[in-house]
Amino acid sequence: MAQHSFPATRVSDRNDILHLLVDVSHRLAEHGFVAATDGNVSARLPSGNILITPSAMPKRRVTVADVIEVRRDGHPLDPHRKPSTELDMHLFVYEQRPEIHAVVHAHPVHATAFAAARIPMTGAVFPEVILGLGGVPLAFYATPSTAEVRASIAPFIDSANAILLANHGVLTVGRTLEEAYLRMEKVEHAAHILSVAAQLGGVHRLTAGELERLRAISRPSEGLDPDAVFPSEPGA
Repeated sequence: MAQHSFPATRVSDRNDILHLLVDVSHRLAEHGFVAATDGNVSARLPSGNILITPSAMPKRRVTVADVIEVRRDGHPLDPHRKPSTELDMHLFVYEQRPEIHAVVHAHPVHATAFAAARIPMTGAVFPEVILGLGGVPLAFYATPSTAEVRASIAPFIDSANAILLANHGVLTVGRTLEEAYLRMEKVEHAAHILSVAAQLGGVHRLTAGELERLRAISRPSEGLDPDAVFPSEPGA
């Protein structure tokens, strides 16, 4: 299996994007973020078309020949190819967020446990998560691969870069495939720590004062709007 390093900046070459999408698919499988044929990955091309993983294929097996290109209306360039059944969710993200060029959907164990327990990850706990990702809200349950999914993420997609899908999994978005994938890693890592902390007696959230000091050092260059992504649930 070929390995491709993430570039330092956004790539615009279709072939490079294609190989990065395959690499992200493999990384999801290698890190246990998906099982069997679960999950899907997409990237928006400069043309506006979308590259997306195929339906019913284990992510560890995806090759560049398997990736499907679809038009903005969701129709595959090759009508005989079947893109992921979650294509509509990806298209909705791109419609709502013009700056977003990559979407990852996976089922990492700890974060999906939060989704199954229907517990949002919006508390102010980790400075790195607050500054690099923001709160992770919980979307209400929607039958996968249906129009219900659009409605479930609609209240959050304008500002959230990661969303828990109730009883389903996690959705992350990014300006690049690297950013979308690394946000998935960050969500799962935070969920794992939170679950362990709960066993040790509970989580202590940052206070409103600590949050304000953190807000003061946040950098707009990170592409995050502090007023939109800072958790709204500080500690006492």
